[in-house]
Amino acid sequence: MSSAADASGLPVRMPRPRQPGRHRRPEPLSAPQGAPALVLAVPGAPTSATRGLAEEVVSIARSELTGLDARIGFLDAEPGGDPVFDEYPSLHDVLARAAADREGDGPAAVVVPLLAGPEASIMRRVRQTIMDSRSAAELTDVLGPHPLLAEALHVRLSEAGLARADRARLFTVNTTADGIVLATVGGEEAVQAAGVTGLLLAARLAVPVMAAALDIDGSIAGTAEQLRASGSQQLAVAPYLIGPEIAPELLVAAAEEAGCPGAEPLGSYLTVGKLVISRYSAALGLPQDRQGMPVR
Repeated sequence: MSSAADASGLPVRMPRPRQPGRHRRPEPLSAPQGAPALVLAVPGAPTSATRGLAEEVVSIARSELTGLDARIGFLDAEPGGDPVFDEYPSLHDVLARAAADREGDGPAAVVVPLLAGPEASIMRRVRQTIMDSRSAAELTDVLGPHPLLAEALHVRLSEAGLARADRARLFTVNTTADGIVLATVGGEEAVQAAGVTGLLLAARLAVPVMAAALDIDGSIAGTAEQLRASGSQQLAVAPYLIGPEIAPELLVAAAEEAGCPGAEPLGSYLTVGKLVISRYSAALGLPQDRQGMPVR
């Protein structure tokens, strides 16, 4: 605080002008002029729940990059609707509309799949949809592996009472898991990719984490047995999934197969939207920081 004198000659406390600093949130960046649309490719059939999830992710993306032209397309929606007025537009129609709206050269859209890890069958369908739409669109990689996804997994486990929210809190939590089954989908390739994020999660929780595939028979139960054989007694299933890529009842079945409780999928957690922007900005060649976020 600085001071000045009033009419009586006594000093008056004056507020200092606010200065930018490392603890203040920087102003959000703006999308480059004429940048292609960001099209979020959502797997699965459209529902009000998946639409709401996708809209929340897109809202986070827009907050990270103002002026962003972001659109949502569902892989399993019926094509032939109007992507402007249809509540659940198909990825095919959204890409076709983006191509029609595009002025000038360059890709009409950057397609970011809403997937935490590689799922070959879904990615093949996304590529085929891009080809069928005849749009000049660029497809990015999936969102993981990434340290931000380990953070999101930690939060979901803590929300379910299966992990401490903060390792610095040393009190005992009876429901805290001492072994994590990281459930993914996409076969062995997805298991290997999830294992990278699993190592980061293990470092955060200081407990063993092993990845398993929901689409491989016996993978969940076998991984749970390995953890128990290594000394873990209280297990938990952590879905390495956004949500729309798998039926919810399969996660319930996975927890029953492992004989333990499970957390919720990653959903529209903040870092999911940030990673969508990370993939988009990388495709445009924008400057990025160490975590892949666009910077000035």
